[in-house]
Amino acid sequence: MAEQQIQVPGGKELIDARLLLEKAGIAEKMIVADLGCGRRGYFTLQAAKLIGPDGLVYAVDVVKSALENVNSMANLFGIPNIKTVWANLEILRATKIPNESIDLAMINNVFFQTKRDDLIIQEAVRILKKNGKLLITDWKKTQAPFGPPIQDRIGPEQVKRNADRCNLILGKEIEAGPYHYALIFIKN
Repeated sequence: MAEQQIQVPGGKELIDARLLLEKAGIAEKMIVADLGCGRRGYFTLQAAKLIGPDGLVYAVDVVKSALENVNSMANLFGIPNIKTVWANLEILRATKIPNESIDLAMINNVFFQTKRDDLIIQEAVRILKKNGKLLITDWKKTQAPFGPPIQDRIGPEQVKRNADRCNLILGKEIEAGPYHYALIFIKN
């Protein structure tokens, strides 16, 4: 019997989180961190379902009301394996997630909101286990009928440069739809 996918309004129409997580190699019992989970927790909820009850997802955001909403959605869908963390991702170690404890970290649609994408990548590297994966999904630097202003978007080349400075290895580039790109890095 196929497992039912959780539908969050506005989610899959833009990005198929489940597909991207599967391409990133998500598996049962993993420990995952969603850095900048957002109000809907779209990737958080999908990841929590995919890793099962023996895994854990840290849902991290700087906006407390976003975390409250993620908790409400998790309760609504009966998902017990999400731990919300209030932290500013532009401050190293602010998440208080232990070093090298995460199998898969995600940064999704966050970089247009910051000038310190380098620090957010550094935090992901700090918490990733050796050979852990980092999934970065963000807005393409092309005109679109919606989304953040094009001048605020960070393209994949800048992300690759910042990841390279952190000794991450590019594993895959994935087509994430008409408005987004996705990159999967591996911690060396």
